[in-house]
Amino acid sequence: MLYKYNKTLVGNAQELRKNMTPEEKQLWYQFLKKLPITVNRQINIGDYIVDFFIGQKRLAIEIDGLQHLLPEHKTEDNIRDDYLKSLGITVLRYSNHSINNNFNAVCNDILKHLGLTAMDLRK
Repeated sequence: MLYKYNKTLVGNAQELRKNMTPEEKQLWYQFLKKLPITVNRQINIGDYIVDFFIGQKRLAIEIDGLQHLLPEHKTEDNIRDDYLKSLGITVLRYSNHSINNNFNAVCNDILKHLGLTAMDLRK
């Protein structure tokens, strides 16, 4: 399914794909890229860019740095999540800390939301 998007954000999304954070790179190269379904990086949906998007499952995955702990960012994140939910998209959020310290738990949680197991991963 295609979603409307803000065309002025296309360049930003391309730049974010080229300059992923270490935690985004880890999740992408060590896990998401191996999934047996299509996962897109830095996809525009509406006026937002989501870190990872699995269209087939209507699932967005966000990797949050420390700035997301600030009250103003939490408010913005809630508005963004509500918008995505209004489109039928489930949003999973993981902190950089979780990626760095609980990577297997993050991967297992994503698999659970996708209805997959570790046995389903591509080699």
